[in-house]
Amino acid sequence: MSRPMSDLTVLVTGGGRGLGAAIARAFAREGARVAVNYRQSRAAAEALVADLGPRAAAFEADVTDAGQVEAMLEAIAARLGAPDVLVHNALADFAFNGEARSHLDRLTWAEMARQLETAVGGALTCVQALRPHFARQGFGRVITIGTNLVQNPVVPYHDYTAAKGALLAFTRTAAKELGPLGVTVNMVSGGLLRTTDASAATPEAVFDLIAAQTPLGRVTTPEDMADAVLFFASPWARAVTGQNLIVDGGLVFG
Repeated sequence: MSRPMSDLTVLVTGGGRGLGAAIARAFAREGARVAVNYRQSRAAAEALVADLGPRAAAFEADVTDAGQVEAMLEAIAARLGAPDVLVHNALADFAFNGEARSHLDRLTWAEMARQLETAVGGALTCVQALRPHFARQGFGRVITIGTNLVQNPVVPYHDYTAAKGALLAFTRTAAKELGPLGVTVNMVSGGLLRTTDASAATPEAVFDLIAAQTPLGRVTTPEDMADAVLFFASPWARAVTGQNLIVDGGLVFG
């Protein structure tokens, strides 16, 4: 079963800024109804939906809190219709700053757990809340956001990369269980993006180095990533599930 983009309601977690905002814009451009979730970025989320128009709205919730997620889904259903597509993009506060990262000798489990709670815990909470709706209609699309650092940990961001690796595993196990309901579950993994709030701390020389090592000769943008996310929600990906698509200009193969 597949449905045109204009018939879909899409929930983008962490959608108020950065990559999430680019994903929300991409879906809106293709005619989907877009629910922009935010936790702290109210002003950015409200400015975004004002720009996107009446088929978009902003909704506050901490995606690790089941009660808040349920309340958010009720509000989305009343305003835009229940979400048919979940894009789990929410990220615990993080900065890609190799100099300031926690090295292995001083990394704490609390840092690891904070990343896991949002990446995997948020995905679990949202998928569980949406499952009844997916089952009723025999259709659903779940797209998680990963990283090519799992394949190529060029900078060892231990907490962030471990959380995304676990999210990839969850993406695949969820695909196995939800497939019989007509739900596909896939991941889109980017490299360093030019530029989001998380990558703003990255020195310009690092961007230039990555561009020089990339077959396409440039650093991937949030808009590049967003268009790849669209694929997994589109009718063209109806037979694809449990996959991880790496969108980084060919820097990492695998």
